[in-house]
Amino acid sequence: MKRNIKVERLNQRPIEKQEIELVERKGIGHPDSVADGLAESISQALCKEYLDRFGAVLHHNTDKTQIVAGRSRPEFGGGEVICPLYILLTGRATRVFKEVEIPVDTIAIKAARKLLQDSLTNLDVNNHIILDAKIGMGSSDLRDVFGRKIPSANDTSFGVGYAPLSETERIVFNTERELMNLKKSIPAIGEDIKVMGMREGNTINLTIACAMIDRHISNLKDYAETKNNIIEHITEYAKQFTSRQVRAQMNVADNIEQGSVYITVTGTSAEMGDDGAVGRGNRSNGLITPNRPMSLEATCGKNPINHVGKIYNLLSTEAARQIAEEVEGIEEVYLRILSQIGLPIDQPHVASVQVVPKDGADMKALEAGATEVLDEWLANIPKLQQMLFRGELRTY
Repeated sequence: MKRNIKVERLNQRPIEKQEIELVERKGIGHPDSVADGLAESISQALCKEYLDRFGAVLHHNTDKTQIVAGRSRPEFGGGEVICPLYILLTGRATRVFKEVEIPVDTIAIKAARKLLQDSLTNLDVNNHIILDAKIGMGSSDLRDVFGRKIPSANDTSFGVGYAPLSETERIVFNTERELMNLKKSIPAIGEDIKVMGMREGNTINLTIACAMIDRHISNLKDYAETKNNIIEHITEYAKQFTSRQVRAQMNVADNIEQGSVYITVTGTSAEMGDDGAVGRGNRSNGLITPNRPMSLEATCGKNPINHVGKIYNLLSTEAARQIAEEVEGIEEVYLRILSQIGLPIDQPHVASVQVVPKDGADMKALEAGATEVLDEWLANIPKLQQMLFRGELRTY
């Protein structure tokens, strides 16, 4: 059956030529990103367990994880956590199949502990958190559409993607990643990082929030020097992505004179004050981009078989990247894919491709090239699913 793929010219000013651009990324230790990571790690662990036991991924959605902040007393040289974080692992999963009971909660807690150990290196998972798993059984009608030969869409919903990334988007994304690399030489850097980028004309301003680790900082002077070193490093690092001017600031709410600075015991603000929830952080491409179309669907934790909130967002992003790289004459490309509940996921209600062409580009050639790439991705959704099973696609 021919897919309903529509390609049209989009008459808008490309993002790089707009005067104002805003881009945000929440780092892996931000409470919302931790919630996303927990949800996705549990989904991947369940996929592995289902495949090992039954040779197929069974119905599950673990996208409702919640983090309730604890209380702490950070101090230069090392403070303490007074009240642990509370983390509720919840959602729906197949708990019994072919009369075999599956230890869903045990699998979830094990996956959660590993994710926390890997992403929050200063958090003591035995003493700084309380893990609670309350994962229920999915509804029978959704399990039915999940189990059909060609999986059917679980919902009437849409996914979006675009390409290529702008200079500001690449700088914001890579700044957080570089700070994680910088931890090797500056252990005071915590994983709870937020990078807000604002491009105004040809000036890119980065506002960085970074939860510093108290035991690696001896006093206010040490804090100020470490902070300045980080700012200088990031300002220099960003130059490889742009010829524009880059300015960086960090922890701008600090008041050095009064001794009020951003230090933490564990490297995440969830130790005191900031709760976290799945879907409140980065979109599936790792960024929050108000200048671009976005879906409010949470990608993390949703099953990789028929949940269009996950599959269509990731597919749109991957297909857009390939179109931008391989189809000549495209300035920007935007994809929107809409499903109808119960219909095959490889036959969307509509797959919309909007192209901002370069001057002199042949729209018929762009239409043919974009259609071919997107049609191939839709025909090979199992390839995307396998990438998700193996954890090869970033989801937040």
